Amino acid sequence: MKYLFLCCCLLFTAGISLITRAQDNTPRETAKTFVSKGDYRNAIIVLNRAIEKDPVNPELKKDLAFAHYLQGDYSKALGIAKPLVERADADVQSYQLLGMCYKATDNSKEAEKMYRAALKKFPANGALHNEYGEILWSNAEFTNAIKQWEIGIASDPNYSGNYYNAAKYYYFSADKVWGLIYGEIFVNLESFSKRTPEIKNLLLDGYKKLFSEPEMNKKQDAKNAFVQAFLARMNEQSQAIANGVTPDALSALRTRFLLNWFEKDAGRFPFRLFEYHRQLAKTGMFNAYNQWIFGAANDLSGFQQWIATHPEEYEKFNAFQKSRVFKLPEGQYYQGPIK
Repeated sequence: MKYLFLCCCLLFTAGISLITRAQDNTPRETAKTFVSKGDYRNAIIVLNRAIEKDPVNPELKKDLAFAHYLQGDYSKALGIAKPLVERADADVQSYQLLGMCYKATDNSKEAEKMYRAALKKFPANGALHNEYGEILWSNAEFTNAIKQWEIGIASDPNYSGNYYNAAKYYYFSADKVWGLIYGEIFVNLESFSKRTPEIKNLLLDGYKKLFSEPEMNKKQDAKNAFVQAFLARMNEQSQAIANGVTPDALSALRTRFLLNWFEKDAGRFPFRLFEYHRQLAKTGMFNAYNQWIFGAANDLSGFQQWIATHPEEYEKFNAFQKSRVFKLPEGQYYQGPIK
């Protein structure tokens, strides 16, 4: 009897534990699990039931709108998302969600209006500036688009999206310096995304463009002291690329550039990107870093061969790259006043 009683107690305790764990699995978590599996209908069922019990919860409604969006039912997503931004406690995510719905339904007019309202409330948010810039770009308002991305870079320097769009804008303009600067910051902020190889290709080609046209330097911003200092130090070392712009040549060029920059310009222009370069140079990883940026873009098989012949050098950099977080301080924005 004692053994039977003990077994019953254990079974009862186990049952209580299972019930507790089931209760701990909130509707939002359950819905997110369904979403991760692509089962949007079940996610919607769970969220609708939860909203019946808690009809003013904005998090549940954001999740429901997003589930409808993923399902492709943009009208329902829009109907849920729009009231969220009208609330006094509307957050950035609510505006972003509504922006996605407007973009999906090609309603750029309402999207512009909504982003202007969002930025009045959150003027320093990089994500909102980035998304507003993309809407403007889609409407062929190119000057206004780059203005938004520049404001986003200045006000929220660690949000990567603005660098991504600005780097591409400047790559196709005559102003190559900011394309190089913003592109390299992007690949450090977003080192392993699907967008990273695209920008690495633009960086390599951007250096080729900068040095391939004799008049290219004259087309850069002559009124910007940072740009002129950058070009002066690059031109002083241009002999390094006399035989072409390759990963090895760029590594040599940029190593010599660093020496001159920190001797002549770093005091005027403290800059985290160049400080990171110097850190890598001092620890013997700058060559591997340059290969990581330019190698595959130049020649994938050649880059793989370089890794095979420099395994310790590349592994040291690769381990460091994955362990660190690249962060930019505020106040290192040298583009000048945004007009």
